This record gives sequence, structure tokens and C-alpha cells, in this order.
Amino acid sequence: MRQQLLDELMQISEEESKYKAGQAAIEEQLYSEASIQEIDRQKLLRRGKLITVRRHSRFVEFPLHRHNYVEFMYVVQGEITHVIDGKELTLYKGDLLMLNQYVEHAIHRAEFEDIGINFIALPEFFEIPLGMLQEKNVLAEFIAGAFRQKSPVPHYLIFRLKENPQIENLMENMIESMLYEYMNEDVINQYSMGLVFLYLLNHLENLSHNSSMDYKETIVQSVLEYINSDCKNANLTKIAADTHQSVTVLSKLIKQKTGANFQDLLQQRRFQAAVKLLEETDLSIEDISLDVGYENQSYFFRQFKKRFGMTPRSYRITHQK
Repeated sequence: MRQQLLDELMQISEEESKYKAGQAAIEEQLYSEASIQEIDRQKLLRRGKLITVRRHSRFVEFPLHRHNYVEFMYVVQGEITHVIDGKELTLYKGDLLMLNQYVEHAIHRAEFEDIGINFIALPEFFEIPLGMLQEKNVLAEFIAGAFRQKSPVPHYLIFRLKENPQIENLMENMIESMLYEYMNEDVINQYSMGLVFLYLLNHLENLSHNSSMDYKETIVQSVLEYINSDCKNANLTKIAADTHQSVTVLSKLIKQKTGANFQDLLQQRRFQAAVKLLEETDLSIEDISLDVGYENQSYFFRQFKKRFGMTPRSYRITHQK
């Protein structure tokens, strides 16, 4: 980070001066009309703004609380410890914590050298970043949770980024643009955040196991939904590209999480579709074979008889509604 910007972020605020002088309790009126237990976005976001940044206040313990907005904390330097679900989770320089609405957490006292930047955003801010993600993945699932206004999903993600230079540069640009209120900052920052998400997808190995969402589980769920939605054309190479995994890694994840390999799952789904068509339609058996992804009729007949103990024609006679 540029030294001039870092020097500005290091300055002690009026609020922090009180804590440094010995005030032990949070200045509640800065965060909420009612109670510090729920921090109100109207206290932190100006009317009409979708996102802002605020340096985390040092020299004080933040008691257990939640927010009615989405919050990301990016650690510029030092370390900051959150407590979520009873676990102490320490963020170090370059780490990113993503908190969806209503995640309850506390934050231990940060000292002078500990600089964390809070991105405070409304769910609507993420419409453009979500569009940039395109495919279903752990970040898209996270953002989708933010849009569920009636029952938002309190997920959180921790990325151990080890000072990734591309993400650090994007974060610095967003922080600077919001601190100095550059023209068109909201739209520019929406695209910048989308780029951050795309970089994160290429480094899912940095997603901490302490996150509330298991990215392996999410990826495998995407595979299953993909097979269910288009068993005729389902292809492991394509889904590997869509989920930003190698074919080898994805194959191992599928086996680990389901106990079966991709081909077995695909074949199971194809024959489920085949028997449904045999029971509910008058399509020819040859057309059904093609519809579920088997151009080799002989192979389809052999595998069908192996699974069900009878030919497709016999199955239709026995089960057709």
C-alpha cells in the first residue's frame, strides 16, 4: 500500500482517542440508535450510497454484535482477531473476511499497528459482481445469501491471501476511491469487486477451513445440479472449467464427497431419466437412448438390462402408466 495512504489510515480518530485514554465501552451512538448488538447501516452509509469504507476502530473490544448489511474486513497490516461461533479467528496482513448479514461476531482489541478496513455494503452493490461470476460457485452462493432479505443466510468466508498483489492493488484502489469520494466510485468499485471475486475463484485453495461454507461441498453440489439439469450433455471437463478446478482435483472431490465417480453419477442420472420417459411417454426406445445421452444403442440396451434385469421394452410394458 502507498505510504501516503497508509499514513492517513494510521492516524488516531477522535473516537479512538477516547478508547486510548481509557474509555472501555463502545460509543454506541456511532453505530446504532438502539444497541451495539445490531449495528445499523443507516449510521454508516450515507443515503443513496451502496458501499463505503471505514477503518476498524482500535484500542477497544467490540462485544458480540451483528449488522444489517454485508461487511468485508481486509487487513492492511498487523492482525485482528474475530470471535465467530465461539472460535477465535485471527486475520493477518492481506487476509479477507467476508461477513454476510446477521453473522454474529465479536472483535478483540486492536492496537495502533493493526489496520483493518471494513467495506460496508448493501446487497444491491453486488449485482454487478454477481453478474461477472456467471457460474454457480462458493462466492455466488455467498452473494445469493445476501439477497435473501426475508431469511438472509449468515455465512462467512475467510480468505488467507498471503498479500496477493493483484487483490491488494484492487483493494487499495477501492479504499482510496471511497475515502476521497472519486467520481462514479460506486460503479467503478462494483467492477473492481467483481475482479476481486474472479481472482478469489482462481485461488480457492486460500479459502480457510474455518469458513462457514465448505467450498468443496459447494463445488460438488454444483456438479450434481449440473448432472440433474443436463444429463445428456454433462461433461466433466466443462464443469471443471466452470468451477475453476482441474479435472483431476474435481474427480477426487466428487469421489470424496459422494463415494462415487463422475461417470457413475452421470450414468445413474441418465437411467433415472430413461425410465421416466419409458413410463410417461410413447417415445421410441431409440429416441429415449439419444435423449439421455447414449448414441450407442447396444451399449444403452446392455447397461439397462444390467441395472433393471429386463430390456427397456419389457420395463415399459411392466411400468408404463
